[in-house]
Amino acid sequence: MTRRSLILAPSAAAWANGKPIRAAVYGTGHAHAMGKIQALRSLEGRYSLVGVCEPLLPRPKHQAVEGVRWLTEREMLDDASIELIAVESRVQENLAYARAAVDAGKFVHLDKAPGEDLAAFGRILHDAGRRQRIVQLGYQWRYHPAMNAAIEAARKGWLGEVHHVRASIDKPIPAAERAQLALFRGGMMFELGCHLVDRVTDLLGKPTRVTAYLWHHSSAPDKLADNTKAVLEYPRAMAEIHVAAMDPNGNSYRTFAITGTNGSMTVTPFAPLRLASHLKEAAGPYPAGRKEHTFAAEARSYTPDFLEMARVIREGAQPSYSARHDLMTQEVLLKACGF
Repeated sequence: MTRRSLILAPSAAAWANGKPIRAAVYGTGHAHAMGKIQALRSLEGRYSLVGVCEPLLPRPKHQAVEGVRWLTEREMLDDASIELIAVESRVQENLAYARAAVDAGKFVHLDKAPGEDLAAFGRILHDAGRRQRIVQLGYQWRYHPAMNAAIEAARKGWLGEVHHVRASIDKPIPAAERAQLALFRGGMMFELGCHLVDRVTDLLGKPTRVTAYLWHHSSAPDKLADNTKAVLEYPRAMAEIHVAAMDPNGNSYRTFAITGTNGSMTVTPFAPLRLASHLKEAAGPYPAGRKEHTFAAEARSYTPDFLEMARVIREGAQPSYSARHDLMTQEVLLKACGF
């Protein structure tokens, strides 16, 4: 499945006539759910949020859902005017919800990580393409300006020959959340490492080998893999991804670093946006030596995802990531989680 095969014919006229995309949110159990609802509601003119559907959990008490219409599954799936469904359920339900949305002929925004069943995920992507729809994955740093600048520098050869990528996320996880994450074999690698696997595969593609290290090193009385590492091997490079659940200051030290024969690009922390270039020789817009770069954009607004989806639906634009890439990335993630 190529990007081009998944694109609906342009329908810019509908947008030119002032017709916003009617959208619904399916599930509220995902950690990103409230942020995604707020993002859709903020894009008035491009989107009209028809309502939210929560079949299993109590309705959340959050300002993001104040005044929204609550839909049943049948009301949502049978409404032909709804073009986009954002799946924001707990991860254990998200493939079933995405399947229902694709079968109903909708465009789908599917939050991370897309389950543990690679074959089922592949069938969903295939069937969406057959219906001339796309499934957009909600990896929140795909539109991160500092990370994208670092990846651009590597792709354009400004770092020389890239041989190493180092990425890490540490985040303290409360007991109730630990219990939920312990349901998944990869633990913290599955929950947060998925974002970093996505960034590495975007740059380097499919590795020749993946080695997973999944440890329970804390004193918490559960079975969560809370200190995890994955090593992705390539013919001329390697990537190391580390994710743990114990550092109380972990958000301040999240790191994505790319190193080549001419130097490195390091993003840390992820918010506020910071990029440090450290080059032997000047390349592209970057001088020799070490220099800090800042960005005005927000790192986690969630609106770039939906703005891209709006261009796909209304203008026939190409998505930034193909179904083939998303399926490959999911295969690599599951290997990094010990499958």
